[in-house]
Amino acid sequence: MSARPPFIVVLLKELRETVRDRRAMGLVLLFVLMYPMLVGGVLQQQISRATKPEKEGIELTVIGAARAPTLMTQLKQKNVTIHAADAMTEEQITALLRSQKTAAVLRLSDSYGDDYRSMRPARVELWYDSASDNGRKVGDIEHVVRSYGNTIAGARLLAHGVSPATLYPVQLQKYDTGTSASRSSAVIGTMLGMFFIPAFFFCLSTAVDSTAGERERRSLEVLLAQPASPLDLVLGKWLAAALLSIVGLTLELIIAHGVLKWLPLEEIGMSWRLSWADLAIVCVTALSLPLFAAALEIALAINAKTFKEAQTTASFAIMIPMVPVIVVPMMNLTTATWMYLVPVLSHQTLLRELAKGQSVGVLPFALTFGASLLLALLCIAFTVRRMKSDRYLMAI
Repeated sequence: MSARPPFIVVLLKELRETVRDRRAMGLVLLFVLMYPMLVGGVLQQQISRATKPEKEGIELTVIGAARAPTLMTQLKQKNVTIHAADAMTEEQITALLRSQKTAAVLRLSDSYGDDYRSMRPARVELWYDSASDNGRKVGDIEHVVRSYGNTIAGARLLAHGVSPATLYPVQLQKYDTGTSASRSSAVIGTMLGMFFIPAFFFCLSTAVDSTAGERERRSLEVLLAQPASPLDLVLGKWLAAALLSIVGLTLELIIAHGVLKWLPLEEIGMSWRLSWADLAIVCVTALSLPLFAAALEIALAINAKTFKEAQTTASFAIMIPMVPVIVVPMMNLTTATWMYLVPVLSHQTLLRELAKGQSVGVLPFALTFGASLLLALLCIAFTVRRMKSDRYLMAI
């Protein structure tokens, strides 16, 4: 029976130690669940706000409701509950709105009836608190009042033998060709990068402990004394950390996909049309990202003399991939080929384009996978060279 390659022995040794480390496994479980639940919670809150007025109705306080019975009837037809009130001062109206007992206050002027009968503009005041969560309810109330005014204007024109169409010399018709999937990618697109950033956190503890941690415990000397080359040692440690990140990232993407599939996004005019086959392709393409994350952290940690120093350095360094993910969506840039060359941003862009239901071709997949893999190999080459140097061996 042939002996195992040295890097396999190192890989299995690091995996055993990682599985026994409750801190590392707890960190993986935390990030596997945290980001999908966070995105799901944000979207669920938006859905709840969008459907809340329809489910609960709208509470509206009206001052002078008896002066406009037809308007009150139309408001009630739109699931608006009318609470008639006597005359109130501005301070009283403000206090009522701050109490959150009503969505808005509608005040009809004392001369409303006379102005209406004389065909003069009848003043209606809409009081609301823009700092509250009743923005959608206020918009619904305003829409009813405007529709009521347009109906009256049309009836008056007809009474004088004038067609209401005279008020609208130009008729604009709008056609939205955007699909619910494309709208979803525009809104959720900025959140998709969050699903790939944990790839750097999944392997952080393992990468740091297997390099700087062993150096601090003086156990790295024992490994270097074994009949294994520095390349075998680095490969074993790298693959162990990367494997943990691959498992964590895959589980996270599966959970996130399941959450987005389960949410009733149609309530807010969106949908998540990414299929499980598309997700499988994304997971395969994303394999190079954990490889890069583990290689980068090992390359940084190999130079640290203590576990704490390595953890601090690696934690600051992994903030760099977050910058393009945050900045690029804020700039409203169109999708370009260079985006597929930037780790994390490339994965975010690829997943966003697939969520739109568009065919992206083979090149984006190849660039996304190859760019991260190339950076990973460069980091590994640096680490091996560093471990071979006499200065490094003397400092152990």
